Amino acid sequence: MKTVHLNTKWGILERVSIFRKFFSFLWDKILVCSIAGPIQYRRLTRPDSSSSSSSPVEVVVVDDNKNLPEDHPPMICNGNEADSDLVSLKISLLGDCQIGKTSFLIKYVGDEQEKSLQMTGLNLVNKTLFVQGARIAFSIWDVGGDSNSLDLLPIACKNAVAILFMFDLTSRCTLNGVVGWYSQARKWNQTAIPILVGTKFDDFVGLPPDLQWTIVTQARAYARAMNATLFFSSATHNINVNKIFKFIMAKLFNLPWTVERNLTIGEPIIDF
Repeated sequence: MKTVHLNTKWGILERVSIFRKFFSFLWDKILVCSIAGPIQYRRLTRPDSSSSSSSPVEVVVVDDNKNLPEDHPPMICNGNEADSDLVSLKISLLGDCQIGKTSFLIKYVGDEQEKSLQMTGLNLVNKTLFVQGARIAFSIWDVGGDSNSLDLLPIACKNAVAILFMFDLTSRCTLNGVVGWYSQARKWNQTAIPILVGTKFDDFVGLPPDLQWTIVTQARAYARAMNATLFFSSATHNINVNKIFKFIMAKLFNLPWTVERNLTIGEPIIDF
């Protein structure tokens, strides 16, 4: 009888521990979204004057000390030294269902994601990068595309530094749906950098040229109306996925941005 009671007791304690970790993670996310007033970000150090101003942004994925440059001092993850150079950035992904938002997110975070939380209508993923002497911690909010997800927009959009409005390049109705997502998101966040992202470019290139031209023209018009940068992307072939996040960092921290506009039909469009 004692053995049975002990096993039951430990089973209950284990379940309580799991639920405690879950709600602790969720509470941290809620606190991030509930910060009063604007979030302050420090400007990253520019490259030395001897280097070219058009040099690309250096980004290194941080996995403890394994991926740091050889000349970089080791990080102390449990002390103030590691926290002193940490910059947290919240990014939201919005768009209709079945357009490839989650595939896009998985392609970007890969196996480097540190924490993830899946809820009904919402995926939360963290990824940390090492950029110009600072650690950039992305908190990426992937909001489901059904009508029930509209209730999550306030918490997903509040304090986001950038919002990706996404659509399927092979489905014009999802491009039209961006208008509604943009209108709803701006009710809760008027300052986030807007980025219009077309997904499934690898399928898009198989469409008739005249239809491609129509979609490109409409997407560019929407981007201008939103004052947004336009990217065509493919998670399958990793086209422009990383560039989008580099673009966000370049905009936020005034880092060099060397990618040129590409308006050639049949190629992955970049328009800004």
